[in-house]
Amino acid sequence: MDSQAELLRVLQVSRAVVTAKLDGLSEYDVRRPLAPTGTNLLGLVKHLAGLEYGYLGESFGRPPVERPSWFRDDPSTEIDMWATPDESREYVVDVYRKACAHADITVASLELNSPGYVAHWADGHRETTLGVLLIRMVAETSQHAGHADILREQLDGRIGSENTTVDAAFWDDRRAQIQAVADRFRP
Repeated sequence: MDSQAELLRVLQVSRAVVTAKLDGLSEYDVRRPLAPTGTNLLGLVKHLAGLEYGYLGESFGRPPVERPSWFRDDPSTEIDMWATPDESREYVVDVYRKACAHADITVASLELNSPGYVAHWADGHRETTLGVLLIRMVAETSQHAGHADILREQLDGRIGSENTTVDAAFWDDRRAQIQAVADRFRP
């Protein structure tokens, strides 16, 4: 099995899950903060676009052809994890798709041991490889795909990579059963 091809395949599957979580939702629902930290679906897509361009682009001397609106010269001023009013869903998703295509070209043109450089990492740790950054991108995207799954479930009950809607009565019963077990351990 080709490890590089498998890592890219897993990354592409997770990317598709993340974008599918926006399907059928209103502009309000994709922007709604659904966790105490403000986490929202469109913000996750925006965040991942920046990571794709950074880890699988800029780290190998391949900056984006067109800088996304939220990229700033001073990284401490970046607007990440949420979309401003002038950044439409279509714009953010389009930037993400372009970032993914850009990253795929990087992966296809290099070997796993190809050297990379991450400018914002600590001194002495900035040198890395495509393999390390590809693993990091797979982990980040998979983690955020899980977040997106939970956020979508909160919005309308759709779960899984196919956005399946499951019988609400089944899940109400399941949740009650789990809560009853948890209650046995309540302090």
